[in-house]
Amino acid sequence: MDSINVSELVERLGSDEDAVRKMAVFKLQSNIGDPSFADVFILEGGLKKLRYLILHATGNTLAYSLTSFSRLLEVDKGWEDVNQDLVERVVELVVTHPLVNILRGAMSILVYIVSHPYTASSRISQPDSFGLRALQPAMTLYPQFLEMLVSRLSSADHALCANALMLINSLMREAITNALEADWSKLIKRLQDLGVTNAVYTLMQSAALQDLSHALLEYQALTKVLLRKWRDIPVDLDKSDHSRALKSIHLASNPERVTIPVDDGEEGANKRHNLEKWRRLEFESETPAWELEDVGSLGMMDLTEYVRRQEDGFQKLLLEQSTKPAEQRCPIARASLAVTAILCKHFEIEKADVDDAKFQLSFESRTKFDKVFKPLILQWSLLHTAVLQAFFRLWHVTGAETEDFMKIADLVRILLEAVVGGATRMSDVHEVETEIQLFELARLRRLQMDVLESAYEDQWGHHLGQIRDELAHEALNFVKEQRIRCLLAGAWFPNSDGHNSEGAATKQDLIPSGSTSQRYVKLAHNRRFLHYADLDVRNGEEPNLEELLKKIDLTTAFVTSNVLTPLEPNSSTPTLKAMRNSVFSRKITIHGYLPSNSRPTSPKTHTRAGSIANKTPRKEVTLLTLHPQTHGLAVEWLDGLRMLLNQQPNTNETEKLIAMVHDYGLMIRLLNVRFDDMALAGDAPKIPSREGLDEDYYYDIFGN
Repeated sequence: MDSINVSELVERLGSDEDAVRKMAVFKLQSNIGDPSFADVFILEGGLKKLRYLILHATGNTLAYSLTSFSRLLEVDKGWEDVNQDLVERVVELVVTHPLVNILRGAMSILVYIVSHPYTASSRISQPDSFGLRALQPAMTLYPQFLEMLVSRLSSADHALCANALMLINSLMREAITNALEADWSKLIKRLQDLGVTNAVYTLMQSAALQDLSHALLEYQALTKVLLRKWRDIPVDLDKSDHSRALKSIHLASNPERVTIPVDDGEEGANKRHNLEKWRRLEFESETPAWELEDVGSLGMMDLTEYVRRQEDGFQKLLLEQSTKPAEQRCPIARASLAVTAILCKHFEIEKADVDDAKFQLSFESRTKFDKVFKPLILQWSLLHTAVLQAFFRLWHVTGAETEDFMKIADLVRILLEAVVGGATRMSDVHEVETEIQLFELARLRRLQMDVLESAYEDQWGHHLGQIRDELAHEALNFVKEQRIRCLLAGAWFPNSDGHNSEGAATKQDLIPSGSTSQRYVKLAHNRRFLHYADLDVRNGEEPNLEELLKKIDLTTAFVTSNVLTPLEPNSSTPTLKAMRNSVFSRKITIHGYLPSNSRPTSPKTHTRAGSIANKTPRKEVTLLTLHPQTHGLAVEWLDGLRMLLNQQPNTNETEKLIAMVHDYGLMIRLLNVRFDDMALAGDAPKIPSREGLDEDYYYDIFGN
């Protein structure tokens, strides 16, 4: 300001030469944002000349003038010159002018005018100069204003997109906050019909997110406020739009015209429609407005939109349900209202506020900037329809009845959390719809148990941890006993003696016959000795333990193996040689030590032979090698032997079996405990004093 002569600058703004005015207003736009400069500028009479340029200038002079006036309003100056002539001129520029630099400034001015807060003085002196009311006359004069505004959202210029969206946000915020219901609902419907929601949805998933972040997040917050406002508006059949919506639902159901003649003593007979009009759509009563109380107009709109989108499917569903008993029919209307309530809870519209964007953007920008955007909330109707159809599918698949309604609703809530909650900013809504429709019930049940477990985890804390530890121990012992019993039952193994992997294989190498010698192995009942012998295979008869003359003491043995994953031949039709090699590639080796009397005597003697001989370590040898014919048999015997020797199991199959037994045990425990039975999970109850009591007393711990 020190280097610029404000008086001279104001004088140049009124020059007859366009080049002089252009240079003056160009300098003005870079200095007018200083409040002290703005005060001096207004005192010098510059505001009138700037306003004149906005009304009459063209080209860059007009663009610089609009930018200057916008920055003046930003520092809360110059409001006294905001009138209908100025507003109409700016709206005209938005509608008719093609230049981007002019459109940016014009939209920015309208944003400040619409967003300018009301004060007591402004309400009296300039009641129509601010807010939505200031634009309404100009919008009437230029009815294509909103259409042009929405079209600017597809501009390649990100700054122009941001200004257009900020103006739309300002109009929506002002309408929602200060306008009458009829006015704001009309404006919102007009914007939606013009495609503003899809345009913003596209921007939110585009690469321009950083440049448009504040405007996009503000639109998202306003959408949540709008949804909450619709939800809080009660359904009133005296309102024409509410009455039309409910009537459209009824007519879309393709009702049969059932009339009941009523003789009232006059000529002819009056006709009264069927009293089951709304119960036929699975409302609980003939008063739908009462049942819509919790979700209000939003629930009615969602049901109407579903019927409009799926009219054929809606009629088919009603026809199918008419053939079922009443308790097996899915309550269509009630399900739709439940889905609306679930969506409201998921997107947290109860916490919505018009200023959410400011706080969320400042809080999230440094950590999870991308996650704060929820473009799927803009596709509310599509989500509602997809989730409602999933509700009907789950009802049919589970064979639910009327009393199971809340259970299905809970499954739907978990489904929504899993699919929509797990979606990213770039997730396409149609892909989300498909995933919702194809989500398997078994997977949903597993998620339900995980949610139930987490809920109990929050409430029961370390008590649930103790249960897990106990169940883990029980599952390990259960599987250990199962594997050891496989050893107690005994099994045949191919005898690898003389096997030549390079030679030709025949069926006799793989399929035991009556003359084929194989090794039979069985664990003794005392679980200490492993007996085995090479015998002829007996069809339908297992050898007795007495016939197995060889045995191994397992107390000092340990086991190694290469059995980790199933070994499958590469060819889809394996040769006999490949099959035989795959059998002998599975190997379980039992290592141990030779008995003391079987150790060979050294030919060399030592001066202390007597004492040293006792300290010489025993020689480790291979006691037995087994070649299981199948991977399942290999898993049972390998882990059976290891667990018998108090070693950890070594295969994925056994670990999965232990985990499955543990999980099922935990599920059974959780399903047998009431969630509200917190007396068992909390601190120990206070024990009352026994003072003044005799031996005949008891503690009423649970208040029975």
